Amino acid sequence: MSRAAILTVAGLLVLACGVASAGTGRETAARPAGLIARGAELYAASCSTCHGPEGAGNPTPGGAAGVGGAAGFGPSLRGVGALAADFYLRTGYMPLQTPYVQPRRSRVLYSKRDIRALVAYVASLGRGPAIPDPHPQLGSVSTGFTLFTEHCAGCHQSAAAGGYVPDAVAPALAPDSPRQIAEAVRIGPNLMPRFSRSELSDRQLDSVIAYVRYTHAPYDRGGWALGHVGPVPEGLVAWFVAGVVLVAVTRTVGRRLT
Repeated sequence: MSRAAILTVAGLLVLACGVASAGTGRETAARPAGLIARGAELYAASCSTCHGPEGAGNPTPGGAAGVGGAAGFGPSLRGVGALAADFYLRTGYMPLQTPYVQPRRSRVLYSKRDIRALVAYVASLGRGPAIPDPHPQLGSVSTGFTLFTEHCAGCHQSAAAGGYVPDAVAPALAPDSPRQIAEAVRIGPNLMPRFSRSELSDRQLDSVIAYVRYTHAPYDRGGWALGHVGPVPEGLVAWFVAGVVLVAVTRTVGRRLT
């Protein structure tokens, strides 16, 4: 084959590769556009009643009923990014039956595809934080315990079993995935404070998540776990055992004296 023929074939191959790459790029760009369009439809049907058109927010209660008959107000979603939308939708916190109650983990109402579409649409409304990608396998359980005790145990208890705070409930963390825990830490849902990276670095967050995962099935060296809720049940068991022993001793002594 002559040199001219070789150059011609090479040129055709380069051109073909360029066309293929361009086509792939158009397809890749089309998919997010289609996903966002689907998310816009879902948002208009299910979310705009409380959060306003195009995520502008609704500062006053509305008269129209939305999902589940809810008619109320919601904050602006512009600039919250994919982070908040992913957390609230995947935990079932949203949509709310009524905007006047604390969001609680409940049945997820959307398919995974619809959640991706809604998250993509909300993320397109304004520049905001992306979905975190935690790596708890790189964290330290002991360090996580220290950090969790310092920052989280006041509401969630040291065993991450949940608790009560004024006018709210701190949920148990057992159902949460590592990503959902990371999202909650960065968002600060409801009364929970938001922890920035300057307050809790990504590596420290990995350790916190590693500890929370450990609490799901901890190794109980003492044997009887008693619910992992602290000294209260331990004290009750101690008093119960002591009471039984005291009654038994009393009855035994009484029989001997008679």
